[in-house]
Amino acid sequence: MSTLAASALHFPAPVPPDLGQPVEIAPGILWLRLALPFQLNHVNIYLIEDGAGWAVLDTGINDARTRALWEALLAGPLAERRPTRLICTHFHPDHVGLAGWLAEKCGIELTMSRTEYLSTQFHRRWAEADEIAAHSAYYESCGLDEASIGALLERDIGYRWLTTDLPPSYRRIAAGDSIAIGGRTFQVLTGGGHSPDLVMLYCRGENLFLAADQVLAKISPNVSVWPHEPDGDPLGDFLRSLAEVKGAVDAEAFVLPAHNLPFRGLHTRIAELTRHHDQRCHDILDACMVPKLPADIVPLLFPRKLDAHQTSFAFGETLAHVNYMLRRGWMEAEIDDDGRRRVRPA
Repeated sequence: MSTLAASALHFPAPVPPDLGQPVEIAPGILWLRLALPFQLNHVNIYLIEDGAGWAVLDTGINDARTRALWEALLAGPLAERRPTRLICTHFHPDHVGLAGWLAEKCGIELTMSRTEYLSTQFHRRWAEADEIAAHSAYYESCGLDEASIGALLERDIGYRWLTTDLPPSYRRIAAGDSIAIGGRTFQVLTGGGHSPDLVMLYCRGENLFLAADQVLAKISPNVSVWPHEPDGDPLGDFLRSLAEVKGAVDAEAFVLPAHNLPFRGLHTRIAELTRHHDQRCHDILDACMVPKLPADIVPLLFPRKLDAHQTSFAFGETLAHVNYMLRRGWMEAEIDDDGRRRVRPA
């Protein structure tokens, strides 16, 4: 995820809640922050008043600390008003990691989009020997060294340990649906790029927008190419999704995102994100006047020192920009005799 300046946004709650301590961020909506063991060290969970209990939006990752926080919540603040249902926005571990555990513990139904439910199942079962070999060959063709390839494969294989088995059945939601939660009606929107069919919820009556990772106040959500879809265009999907959100959600909506702080200024933020990715494309074009391997572009876009986790996202995001420009004829690729792909402006 790239850091961006958030210049013209308004933050009604400039200080986040303490970890594991829910606070009311809007009438009948609790904001809960859980820890993550990464540079992006938190995820925002929202509890939406739902009759006698709370609908839970996302779960945090599967680790001992997060399970302990949920145990404390269920024994304390949520003891009298229990979770009524679980909605997971997308398949990333910080959002769906404890979905199976929490759904079973509370006896509640899981709600997701079909693609995100199936993506979770796919990534939990990935890592057959032939898949690992194919992914390794793909990373090598992009110019990555052996150590970097190992780190990427470790991330891919590690997904299963950061998540729990999903329930064997779920309730599907899709773009255009409306769902009632307590006394509110939410319109379901979905977006691509960061994840294939990420769920967002918009309550038009109260101008509340639960944006998940699609629009964040201070960083750009990671938009990456995955080796099982090497010619994918996630950046194109992401930019189209931003335009759709702008058309569907009021400019002054109160945005409740999955990371950073809740804010107002949605359309301003969408414009900033669009400009950011446009500038990234121009930076790559300038850098590739001499043809380069995708791996060689990564330190030009991300010059700071990166750990293995950060490097995996930086590499995937670099590929997303390269593929975006290849799709549109702005760049062209050439394959070396050793099978490695270099890119240059068309």
